[in-house]
Amino acid sequence: MLKDLSKRSTEPELMDDFRYGLDYLRLVFADINRVNRILGGNSITINAVANLIRDNRKEQYTIVDMGCGDGTMLREVARFCHKKNIQVRLIGIDLNHEALQLAEETSSSYPEIEYRHEDILQLDTKEFHCDILINTLCMHHFTNVQLATFLRKFVELGKIGIVINDLQRSGLAYYLFKLFSLIFIKTKVAKIDGLISISKGFVKSDLLTYTKYLPSVTHKIKWKWAFRYVWVMQPNRLRKEYD
Repeated sequence: MLKDLSKRSTEPELMDDFRYGLDYLRLVFADINRVNRILGGNSITINAVANLIRDNRKEQYTIVDMGCGDGTMLREVARFCHKKNIQVRLIGIDLNHEALQLAEETSSSYPEIEYRHEDILQLDTKEFHCDILINTLCMHHFTNVQLATFLRKFVELGKIGIVINDLQRSGLAYYLFKLFSLIFIKTKVAKIDGLISISKGFVKSDLLTYTKYLPSVTHKIKWKWAFRYVWVMQPNRLRKEYD
């Protein structure tokens, strides 16, 4: 029987309540990072950030990664900014202590990066702001009800823009991932969670529905290979664009 992907799954992922220890978590992130490297997933975020910087010139930028995991995305942003001579301060926020420990360990040569243990849904937007907020493969962990709060907070926090990079909910993606994981994924957690993540992902109509929470924001939503959507929001603009 084919998997029913007509609606977003509410099944929890193993990573949402990880109890396997730091060493195994390191292996899981190695799997996740290998998949993103092979399929080019992180470049989607980098390109969107580059466009926001190009269109909004400043001497220095503060970029926040909400749900930063082991910090891989922030390190890629740091390397991009260094190559382009862009002055940047980078902040990673996550609720997983062990993921942040891994992030700290692997970011020692990046003085522009700092990490904080915070709950995204509880973050005080009156005391915390940034220029660009990024969120890669994290939004699907939240329920539709939580997303209303989640997205409003993002718009309050990101002065220049918000970049969300997340999974398309697709039967083709689901079954291709099963085959892909046989070759490229070693840990059971990454194999199981990869399939759950796709079933908790989004179709474009989902994302267009969420834009109704944010009426005074310009939205650009595009499909990207491999089975991703990039959603760029720019607050305080009146016109919406759906590409």
